[in-house]
Amino acid sequence: MKNDALWLRANVVKAVRNFFWERGFLEVETPVLIPANAPEEHINPIITLSSWQLQTSPELCMKRLLCAGHGKLFQISHCWRANERGARHLSEFTMLEWYRAGVDYQTLMTDCRELLQYVTTSCIPDRPVLSHNSRKIDPFEPWQRISVQEAFLRFGKVDVLECLENGIYEDILTSVIEPALAGFEAPVILMDYPVELAALARTSPENRNLAERFELYVGGFELANGFSELTDPFEQRRRFEAANIFRSSYGQSVLPLPEPFLESLGTMPESAGIALGIDRLVMLTAGTDCIDDIVTFTPEEL
Repeated sequence: MKNDALWLRANVVKAVRNFFWERGFLEVETPVLIPANAPEEHINPIITLSSWQLQTSPELCMKRLLCAGHGKLFQISHCWRANERGARHLSEFTMLEWYRAGVDYQTLMTDCRELLQYVTTSCIPDRPVLSHNSRKIDPFEPWQRISVQEAFLRFGKVDVLECLENGIYEDILTSVIEPALAGFEAPVILMDYPVELAALARTSPENRNLAERFELYVGGFELANGFSELTDPFEQRRRFEAANIFRSSYGQSVLPLPEPFLESLGTMPESAGIALGIDRLVMLTAGTDCIDDIVTFTPEEL
């Protein structure tokens, strides 16, 4: 099983790379050891002896390349997050990120559909469907787009803002919303998040309480997180500082701010970017529900 899975993994990575090369994206490699990640409330970086951090995502360096004039970028890279281990999580994992200048999050949704169709056709041509929890999800069927508020009202019978105020948002999301999304026969896009849940996303011009952010679900399994980029350096700094205040209030370390990124942010054009878990994509392609089945070695095997 592991040997077959590793061949499949190699083919998935090859297909992903071909997809972006064929569409004129520049493949980049950025440093994985950096002075500061984007401070986030619930993500803890791994800090080295030099006090630098392993990247939790390549996003900051890639966004600086957008600011430098590179309009279509992608990267497949290793990322690290402390204290993550489970059937779906490893502290070291593989991330695909891509960025586009001159577009918003709607374009990324189209990218996601075309990418999943390309990968399934390339890697499992005899059965071009994805699988999770023994459920088949067909990326060629019509995709659903559902707002976060609609999902909470429809499946949880509760207002999402009330859930945030009462501190039960994550509980409802994982116990009610995600299981409901597992019932769809095609991938689902959960979109238009409350602005409180979008640290680096642009606020919607139609509704200042919402952010232009979406997550891609396949069989109720979160695969990708994308958004229209926030390009206001003052608002971005305020959000980073708010994240550190939250971390401090819960006894977590205050993280340094990524000053070079903030200094360049004012020159970023209208853009959109997304992160997709390669390990999870391989899991869905292989039809396994455990990340251990599709990596060369787990931490326990080292």
